[in-house]
Amino acid sequence: MTENEIARQVLDGAFLVHTRLGLGLLESVYEVVLAHELRKKGLIVERQKPMPIVYDGVRFNEAFRSDLVVNAKVIAELKSVETTSALYAKQLLTQLRLSGLKLGLLINFGEAHLKNGIKRIINGKLDDESPSEVSL
Repeated sequence: MTENEIARQVLDGAFLVHTRLGLGLLESVYEVVLAHELRKKGLIVERQKPMPIVYDGVRFNEAFRSDLVVNAKVIAELKSVETTSALYAKQLLTQLRLSGLKLGLLINFGEAHLKNGIKRIINGKLDDESPSEVSL
């Protein structure tokens, strides 16, 4: 499954969860329920996955934690806030760079219309994209 195919499944699940639960819950609630929905689709989901980095020749096994890592290819960073800051997208891009993964989804369940709370972050070029489709 490509990153884009996984992302479509994650977003389908996020829309379903947002429709059923609404907004205003804690991020942890959306995380556990979205992970459940994705597993029902047959995806491999790791919650609060410790991500290692190597710095100055030293490996740090738990440098940061990703909310959801799906099929070991896509990071889903979940928020439940009134408005997202540009900082969240920068943090996700840094997580992608440090982990070597290429695609991240920043999903804010605090938005009344979930489509307004989704940001797709790409680290480099995805395997199934032509050069004209690459974005950051």
